[in-house]
Amino acid sequence: MIASLRPGFDIPENALEESIPTSLIREIIDGKPYYFKGYPDVLAGNKDAEGVMGCSTLQAFIVTFLVRVLLRSIDENQYFIATNEPGLHIDRKNNLASDIMVFDYNILTIDQINLNYAQVPPAMCIEVDTRVELQDATESEYVTLKTMKLLEFGAAKVIWFFTETKKVMIATPGSWTTFDWNHEVVLMPGALCNIGQYLRSKGSKYA
Repeated sequence: MIASLRPGFDIPENALEESIPTSLIREIIDGKPYYFKGYPDVLAGNKDAEGVMGCSTLQAFIVTFLVRVLLRSIDENQYFIATNEPGLHIDRKNNLASDIMVFDYNILTIDQINLNYAQVPPAMCIEVDTRVELQDATESEYVTLKTMKLLEFGAAKVIWFFTETKKVMIATPGSWTTFDWNHEVVLMPGALCNIGQYLRSKGSKYA
């Protein structure tokens, strides 16, 4: 049943809470389920599940811009740009999701593109905000844990954009930096962006 809902998404039995539908789990880290932000409203009957699984228009606006930058700048014969909540299966206790993952076709070969989550490390992961309900961990703790899991699995770079603080965090093995999003960010060689500048150019009050 679980596999039919989310192919390749393993859920350890001890991670399940009977009162919470498995469809509300965004990801699992170290066997612990992390539910979509706002899931208590679904349990209370104030929203349907789709109402908490989506992202805000600002988040979607930024993600779309980042995808356009990548499509214009990198070799599509070498890299696969995955969007729409691509999933990553590290092991039975770790199933992650991101806003954007970029895979090297030499690592994620065509025969591995199927109905399941990717099981090889991406060249890069991009997240725009945290999209999970944090009850017993701070945002910083969650971001650090997830980033470390991705890097340890073999991701070359993990980038977070935070709309509330207007900050960017870039993590690579051995180097973590955080700075204002009005600075130029190198997503990948040749793929550059400046989120603050882009939002200002579009007249957004969130620049």
